[in-house]
This record gives sequence, structure tokens and C-alpha cells, in this order.
Amino acid sequence: MNKIDTKIREAKVEDLTILKMFEQEIIRYERPFGPNLKDDPLEYYDLLDFIQREDAQVIVATIDEEIVGSGYALTKKSASYVRFEQHAYLGFMYVLPQFRGKGINGKIIDNLIDWAKTKGLTEIQLEVYAENESAVKAYKKSKFKPDLLRMRFNTEE
Repeated sequence: MNKIDTKIREAKVEDLTILKMFEQEIIRYERPFGPNLKDDPLEYYDLLDFIQREDAQVIVATIDEEIVGSGYALTKKSASYVRFEQHAYLGFMYVLPQFRGKGINGKIIDNLIDWAKTKGLTEIQLEVYAENESAVKAYKKSKFKPDLLRMRFNTEE
């Protein structure tokens, strides 16, 4: 693996244009895994809201000041039947294709986990399409373990 000098910083409102482009790339990539997704135009995240919230952390990875990756952590209320009242939910994981395989996604995840710890959150969760093998592999590499598998059925498909 060829590691490069990557810096991680909080996202700023001025970053929204590129972050929205990243979001569309995520949607484009995930569309084959999610036949129940709405047609375009589609947005997954309210990125401006996440950037401004105290209970969320949106970060970007940069190389020579160029934004090359992103991710967020959001404090969420946990289900009433689990041991912890809140958990950190990770999402918006994206690295530009030419920078993949260089440890950037791992740095993003590590940074978001560190943020969650500062908020007193010990449970970290995320969702990934089961068929998205490269993402599943990346998350396992960061010590995530498969949990409950959500299944779906649509009578029109």
C-alpha cells in the first residue's frame, strides 16, 4: 500500500460544492445495490445541517489542500432494548478513485471514532449494502463486525 501525506480537518460550509459532488458519486456507485432508491435527483444527507450541528462531525481528507475524501459521525439515539442510550453513526465515506488504497478511508474512520470517544460514545455503527464487497472489506479492516442484516422484498420487482 502506497501511503501519502493526508491531513484530516473539519468540513466547512465553503466545502459544500465538492461534498455534494462526493454525495452524488456515492449515490451513483450504490444505485445498483439499492433498487428501491428514488430516481435522480436524489440526496442522502443534509450536509449543511451536519456541518453546523454540535452532535455531528463532518470531516474531509486533504492532500496538498485538495479535498480527496469525506465522512461524518452523527450522534443518534439508540433503540430502547440495547445497553447504550446513544451511539455514533458513521456515513458519507468517500475517497476519490485515484486516491483509494492509500489508507485514507482508515484515517477518516479513525478520526471519526476519536470524535465519538470525545463525546462519550463507545458504540459506533454504520450501514453498508451487503453486496458492496469492497466497502464491507474496508470496514472489517477497521474492526467493524457484521451485525443485524436488514432484508427487503418488493412485490413489484
